[in-house]
This record gives sequence, C-alpha cells and structure tokens, in this order.
Amino acid sequence: MAKVSVKNMEGKEVGSMELNDAIFAAPQNEHLVHMAVTLQLANKRQGTQKAKTRSEVSGGGRKPWRQKGTGHARQGSTRSPQWTGGGVVFAPVPRDYSFKMNKKEKAAAMRSVLSSKVSEDKFIVVDEINVDEFKTKKIASMLNALDAKKALIVLADADEKVIKSAANLEGVKTAFVKVDEATVSATISVYDVLKYDTVVIAKKAVENIEEVYA
Repeated sequence: MAKVSVKNMEGKEVGSMELNDAIFAAPQNEHLVHMAVTLQLANKRQGTQKAKTRSEVSGGGRKPWRQKGTGHARQGSTRSPQWTGGGVVFAPVPRDYSFKMNKKEKAAAMRSVLSSKVSEDKFIVVDEINVDEFKTKKIASMLNALDAKKALIVLADADEKVIKSAANLEGVKTAFVKVDEATVSATISVYDVLKYDTVVIAKKAVENIEEVYA
C-alpha cells in the first residue's frame, strides 16, 4: 500500500496514512475518464436553443407574385428560408444532451484520476479541515502552508463554514464525500479532480472514499 504523510492545517507533518492500492494505485483508463468529463459537461447544458422553421414563421400564406411573366424567379411563400424573416433550414430545437454511465464505470473513472494525483504528488492529506468561524483568511492560510494554489478541498461532510470560507478564493473549490450508515452523499467529481492542480483532502474523507469506491 502507498503511504502518504498526514499534515495539519499549518502544513506540519503530524503522521502518516496508508492508502488502498485498489483506489489510489489503480490502472489508468483514459476512455472512462473522458466519458465521465463529457457526461458532466453535457449534463450541464441547458439545450434551450430554438429557431423557427418555415412552418412556424407567421405569414406567407399566398404567393408574393404570380408564377410567370414578372421577370422574377418563381416564389411560393415569403416565409421560405431564402427570404429575410423566413424560416431556418434544419432549425435547432430544445433537446436534452445528457447521457448516463453505470456505477462501475463512474467508480473506475474516479479511481483513475485519484491514482494519477497520488502518483504526481498532488494529493495532500490533512488530519482535519475545519474553522471556528466564517473566515476566508484561515482557508487561504492553510493552502499557503500546504503550497496548494489551485486546489480542490475535499471534506468528509458538508461543513458550511469551510465551504463558505473558501468560496471567495480564486482557483479553489470545495467538495465532500459523506458516508452515514447506509447513505452516501458526495459532490466530488472526476472533472473537478482533473481541473484543479492539487487535491487537499481531510483524512476522514479519504476513509469515506475508500469505502465508497472500493
């Protein structure tokens, strides 16, 4: 098993922790990682673009001029696509861009990106991440001590004080992985793990990840 040092919020080493190789030393699967990222971006799309086809544009119920003898090209309606104000050919319509991955595929993609962060030494375990009050300065101080600028902070619970304290920091995002009896709730995603340079994670959150993705 891979061994990583555990630090406190001041950046000092306070112990070590063994990581489960099945999760943090998993083989890389670029295809599933690509699918997971595409899924998240596609699911965010609103798909609300719309333009009218010639059947939806008002007017144009009669020929603008007779068929022959005017010197103009024949025309059947002013709502044809070649007319200003006419309909659009193959006009876009509202649609749903989302698609699904099964649980095993999502888990394999998550194991791949977490393993890559561990192998790159971009995975920092902190014994506890908490603040007594809503203070952005405290989270900024922790990240400076850990030398983590563009960071994803992963918590073991939806700690509102930490989440709001980190919200104003540029290049920083919070996520959590919570296991409560038989219930699992998580906001961590493959896209975010890839997007941010460093993963700063609470020790308890590592244990939760091992329980969820094992």
